[in-house]
Parts: sequence; C-alpha cells; structure tokens
Amino acid sequence: MSTTNLVNTTDEIFPKQTNKTYALVELMRGDGPMVGKGPDGSVFSFPVVLLIEIILVLGVTLAVFLFSLLKQAPLEAIANPLVTTDPAKAPWYFVGLQELLEHMHPTVAGVLIPTALVLFLAVLPYVDRSRDGVGVWFTSLRGRRIAGWTALYTAVLMPAYILLDNAFSLRELLRNKTPEWVAQGLLPLAIIAVIVAVPALVLSRRKATPREVLIALFTVMIVSAVIFTLSGFFLRGPGFKMYLPWQMPNGYNPLNGL
Repeated sequence: MSTTNLVNTTDEIFPKQTNKTYALVELMRGDGPMVGKGPDGSVFSFPVVLLIEIILVLGVTLAVFLFSLLKQAPLEAIANPLVTTDPAKAPWYFVGLQELLEHMHPTVAGVLIPTALVLFLAVLPYVDRSRDGVGVWFTSLRGRRIAGWTALYTAVLMPAYILLDNAFSLRELLRNKTPEWVAQGLLPLAIIAVIVAVPALVLSRRKATPREVLIALFTVMIVSAVIFTLSGFFLRGPGFKMYLPWQMPNGYNPLNGL
C-alpha cells in the first residue's frame, strides 16, 4: 500500500476535526468473559425449563387418567328438542358469565366487561415497565399483603353484591321507572366499577407503585371470576333461581354429581 493510500485510510478511520464523541480504541481477537453466560441465578430455557415442563405435562396427564378410572362420567339421555333442560347451565368456564347475565344487560355482561378484561391483560406490559422483582410471585412481601387483603375484600364484596341484587333486583325495582339501559346497564356497571376501583384508589393514596396497583386489580379480576363461577354452579337451580344446593326443588342438587 502506498503512503498516500495509507494516509487516506487513516483519515477515514480516525477523521480529523470531527464532532463525534467516540473513537476506535483497540481491536482484539477472542471472546469476552461474558460470552455464553447469562445473568446470575438464571438457567437455560432449553433443556432445563423444557424438561420441567414435560414432567409437569406428564404428571397432569397421569392425574387426569387416574381420576377418570376412579370417577365415572356417564353420558345423559339423548337431548329432547321438545323439552328444555332446567336448569340449563353453560360449561363451567362460562358459568361465571352466565351468572353475570343475571345481574345486568347481556351487552354489558357478555361484551363490555369481557372486552375490558382482555384489554386490561393486554396493556399490563405497557403500564408496568419496571424490572424490579420480575419473575417473583407478587414481587415482594408488600405485594403479597396487597394480594391477600384484596382477595379478602373481593371475597366479601362480590358475594354481597350477588345476594343483594338477587334479593333487591334493580331490574325489577326500576322496571317501567327508568330506561332499560339505566336499570340493566349503567347502574350495575357503575356498582361493579366502584367495587373494582376501591382497592386501586386506596393504594394510590398510599403511594403504591404501578405494579402494586395492577396486582390489586388482577386479584380482583381472578377472585371475582371464581366467585361468579361458584355462584352459578352451586347456587343456581331450576329457572336459574338462587337456592342452597341441598334445598333445590325437583331433586336437583349440583353436589350429587360430584
């Protein structure tokens, strides 16, 4: 390489009178000390985590198989299109929505609330961007306390709402007095919104982090889903009216099939 070309190449790599804040300091062969190493306390997803997941799948499959040997699940008689089953209940994963339909308009219970729950789950990663406590259940001791107290709060308020609305139905009390969208839509939705918002408002006054507020809201969602599912499964009898399981008429008792 000629002297002229060497000077030009040097000027390209190390230009003179540049405003850049960085420079090429050194080139070296070989790998750095952190190549192929992850953060402390971490394991590779393959094969370590994959093997654990395979063991869990096999264990659950074995448990279901053994349960099927111990507990029979016979088919009922062929459905008669002229006779409607009473009570007609949805599969267990939809019984909670069916219970919710007893308290408000179908558009609210079947469209607006499920859509709001899905959107809530979708925006979680964008609201909480903190890396502290990632991968730790409830993040911290304070997070566990928040989840516990919120679960207790929901376990008291949601059954109370179900029982009160069953005894003093807004649908019946306000029939012919207010528009349908008020009695069956706006008012029940407002009651549910207040029950859900109270934990978040209390935490915001105590300077909680966004993750702690989200833990409370997520706990309300999960516990409410469980409560509405149990109520629809165990406490709804013929005509989808509310009874204690052992007091249901026509010999129907949801506990008989367990």
